[in-house]
Amino acid sequence: ISMSRLLGELVVGPATTLFMDEISNGLDSSTTFQIVSCLQQLAHIAGATILVSLLQPAPETFELFDDVILMGEGKIIYIGPRDYICRFFEDCGFKCPTRKSVAEFLQEVISRKDQEQYWCHIDKPYSYVSIDSFIERFKKSELGLQQQEELSKTLEKSQAQKDALCSRKYSL
Repeated sequence: ISMSRLLGELVVGPATTLFMDEISNGLDSSTTFQIVSCLQQLAHIAGATILVSLLQPAPETFELFDDVILMGEGKIIYIGPRDYICRFFEDCGFKCPTRKSVAEFLQEVISRKDQEQYWCHIDKPYSYVSIDSFIERFKKSELGLQQQEELSKTLEKSQAQKDALCSRKYSL
């Protein structure tokens, strides 16, 4: 089944949440960009939530994402706005060079063998920052604290039932 046909079948129904794993397998970067661009429009126009896993997307494709979930060793290291992720790593002492795509930087900065090249504190000696250390730093960051506060709020049960029902005119 072609990717466009599969996407067409997915978006016809009332689903407002899509989970897609490695949608770029076997595709060139231009086609991947076109698919992600369509998904972005769907998310913004229809108010859908779309979770897509990609390994090292091209810079122009990466720029289409609103939020990023960065994982390593099966753990979530960062979850939040794409625009904030480089600042988070700079606060941890690592800077993405202008010559490097952010997606490549993210993959390498959490790698023991590649991390040192991004160390930006000339006045401080480098030592490896583990994934668990990044996770702890994220939890203590402004964004991490905001997320923790939001998640700790009590769910209003009367609203939960309303949110679970699809009430759009053409939903089937």
